[in-house]
Amino acid sequence: MLYRNVAKPFFFKMDPEKAHHLVIGGLHTAGSLPGGSGLLKGMYGVSETPDLAVDLFGLHFPTPVGLAAGLDKNAAAVEGFSSIGFGFMEVGTVTPKGQPGNDQPRLFRLPPDEALLNRMGFNNEGAEAMARRLSGLKTRPVPVAVNIGKNKVTPNEEAYKDYQECIRKLYPYGDFFVVNISSPNTPDLRNLQYGSELSSLIMHIMEEMRLQAQKYGESKHILVKIAPDVSNEELEMMVDALAVSGISGIIATNTTIGRDGLTHPNKQETGGISGRPLRARSTEVVSRVYRQTEGKLPIIGSGGIFTAEDAYEKIRAGASLVEIYTALIYEGPEVNRRLHAGLRELLRRDGFSHVSEAVGADHR
Repeated sequence: MLYRNVAKPFFFKMDPEKAHHLVIGGLHTAGSLPGGSGLLKGMYGVSETPDLAVDLFGLHFPTPVGLAAGLDKNAAAVEGFSSIGFGFMEVGTVTPKGQPGNDQPRLFRLPPDEALLNRMGFNNEGAEAMARRLSGLKTRPVPVAVNIGKNKVTPNEEAYKDYQECIRKLYPYGDFFVVNISSPNTPDLRNLQYGSELSSLIMHIMEEMRLQAQKYGESKHILVKIAPDVSNEELEMMVDALAVSGISGIIATNTTIGRDGLTHPNKQETGGISGRPLRARSTEVVSRVYRQTEGKLPIIGSGGIFTAEDAYEKIRAGASLVEIYTALIYEGPEVNRRLHAGLRELLRRDGFSHVSEAVGADHR
């Protein structure tokens, strides 16, 4: 209860972005100090158990719960985040060149809705800075996915060059990669999700992945993160294109521009919503993708997960792994132990000996 009673009231009195930087700085310092990672693991770590460990994408995930992209944009606190119970984490979104992002304020809390609203705009220090940080890591206890995007000034017809450049600079350092074409905070980015633009973009990205695999003698997997704000018909066409593209999986979903049911005044701000309001739609997207692909294209479920029941809902809908972000802000690092214990209990309740047996169970 340390976070809820002490840290959270302190952070929630601060500007959200200042609190964000304070958390990243603190985890960076703790993870880099001698014995710091061990201390974090002792306080918040999750012990690996055979029923929840997952092998996927040629990687071992100690737990199926990861950290979504957007929190550690520059891979500044990988060792810290890796020590507080996550089974994997995304860093980024990173762009080829560093950019400041959108004007501040650009991050808002909606406490009664248990949501966050952001219009950050891919603020990051660039691919070279991230490569330096990742190459300098002493240890990497969990898989690290590099989430890649395009610079704001790059027109859509040349977007593939930005994604390719990120892959070239970061290929040796990411365990797997995620293509972000679904953030609502970069103008026209979501247009890359549709039709010939999507097929062409993924074709160029896969070409670069093959070139880097040949160069380094190691193949790595790449996923695409999709938006929740598409019609079911658009989603079906998108998934059809992705299923034949050679990608390894889909992350469902990014933030939503929808405002249904929100009560806090900050709902008037422009940007994408994460947290509880996203839960139902992101789970629906997971379910539709799983059903359409007959479970053959792995899914990482993301959006509105606060409890073990929320995570289990996405797993039964078809997610092989899940991610959290907003729950970490509202619940603190203790959330990972609660999720782990709760998932184990839910598996036992339903007679499953391993989490993989529950993946897509609602479709059987």
